[in-house]
Amino acid sequence: MQISPRVQFLIRNGLKGLIWMTILLVAYFIFDKLVISKNPELWLEHFYSQPGLIYLIYIASESFIGIIPPELFMLWAFNKGDIPHYLLNVGFFAGISYGLGYLNFLLGQFLYKRVIFRYFRKRFFQESWIQLRKYGLFLILVAALTPIPWAAVCLLVGSAGYPTRRFLIYALSRILRFLVYGYVVYQTHQF
Repeated sequence: MQISPRVQFLIRNGLKGLIWMTILLVAYFIFDKLVISKNPELWLEHFYSQPGLIYLIYIASESFIGIIPPELFMLWAFNKGDIPHYLLNVGFFAGISYGLGYLNFLLGQFLYKRVIFRYFRKRFFQESWIQLRKYGLFLILVAALTPIPWAAVCLLVGSAGYPTRRFLIYALSRILRFLVYGYVVYQTHQF
């Protein structure tokens, strides 16, 4: 049985996402053992006493390219409080990510006919643009489930003229990422 190139693209990048999550968790555990555990009060005071700042950093990260992986914020939420608090935070993070993805999609639709945007698309997003043309909505799924920059893909998809309703349906897979990764962070962090 031959697998289509689109499904191969989805599987290949899905595996990359799992590898990325594993690397992130291992790095966090090493950092926790070598740095945080030696002076936990310093870390608790700076990061856990200002949740508003953490939420703003998350929103800023998800608004643009997505520089900071959402899993780091899940780890912060896990250490911040009890299980209901963690679940609320993961839900908040998922909702914000989905909503800001939609805003970037709308921005892409708005910018599509602007000359300056065509320049930026050719200059900075050329590889993603080629992938978008080749893989279509599979790119939305891959970006929603893996570390590919979600905001940038949403912007490109909007600028490519994809139908809004179809985008919103496929973008729901972003919430699936938060459910799965939130569960994995919860299970692995208990040890």
